[in-house]
Amino acid sequence: MHDETTAKRKDAHLDLCATEEVAPHENATLFEQVRFVHSAMPELAVDEVELQTSWFGKTLKAPILVTGMTGGTERAGQVNRDIAQVAEEFGVAFGVGSQRAMSERPELTSTFAVRPVAPRTVVIGNIGVVQATKMTLDQVRKLTDAIGADALAVHLNPGQELNQPEGDRDFRRGYETISALVKVYGDRLLVKETGCGISPAVARRLADCGVRNIDVSGLGGTSWVRVEQLRSSGVAREVGSQFAGWGIPTAAAIASVRKAVGPELKLVASGGMRTGLDIAKALALGADVGGMALPLFRAHQENGVPGVRAALQVVVTALKYAFALTGSRTVAELRRQPRVVMGELKDWLGALT
Repeated sequence: MHDETTAKRKDAHLDLCATEEVAPHENATLFEQVRFVHSAMPELAVDEVELQTSWFGKTLKAPILVTGMTGGTERAGQVNRDIAQVAEEFGVAFGVGSQRAMSERPELTSTFAVRPVAPRTVVIGNIGVVQATKMTLDQVRKLTDAIGADALAVHLNPGQELNQPEGDRDFRRGYETISALVKVYGDRLLVKETGCGISPAVARRLADCGVRNIDVSGLGGTSWVRVEQLRSSGVAREVGSQFAGWGIPTAAAIASVRKAVGPELKLVASGGMRTGLDIAKALALGADVGGMALPLFRAHQENGVPGVRAALQVVVTALKYAFALTGSRTVAELRRQPRVVMGELKDWLGALT
């Protein structure tokens, strides 16, 4: 019964993300509080901008990750394959959604298997830390082996779980589980939040466990607390409404985590990333990769593969323009350019130091 519930929940999530306001307007990444200083004389050609980066032993053409969204149903499988196909074309990374349903029902593996359409680019598996705690290391490893993934994302989602009617309530042994997974995956392990952000204190402890890739997945985009609230009723729906704005804004999370862990860790900025300019700001604040999901999912729902292709082209083009208009050929140069940090973001960064 539980495995069927997991699959049905995934389709319910897709319906809500396609039609409901799952990113509350009052929630903000705070990237609007970051302003670049325009260079009227950039002294470079747009074609000189270097967006390539290495991750998990492969080269990405642009520092972009399509973050894990779905899997576990026929509809979800089609979404994964279509968007992964475009990720392959653009040379950006692709993450599948939680493989919990697959761990419960191995016959659902095909809904996460995107290698036939994305043979070369980075593909990242996905399991929740609470689920991983209940599995053997071999069972977890089979999840990534079965889909030919380059790495495993372990997601942290206590906010979502607490507001999910059938969610988990026990979040003990998380660091213990992640430490054990580091021994199996090494630097092929990515630890990610799911829209509430990772604090400097948590990031430092993850680094102490041996984690070398962190996705802060901050507040500002799809609120999975809001998604679960919309699925709930009674007390759960009322309580969930109080936490739809819970979390650390993405811009604050990435800047503070980079300061906390130093230059060695690979950091992903996701959570409300909507444009190439957002990604440029995240890179300037310390991210190595920018992750997004909802804009590409909605483009897919509106116009299939061509819609995703057009949406991603806009993102990459805007990212290049942000580099050009600051006179930056590389990420290293972009980080050295002057910028203004204002208002609430400045307050957050002061509080998180």
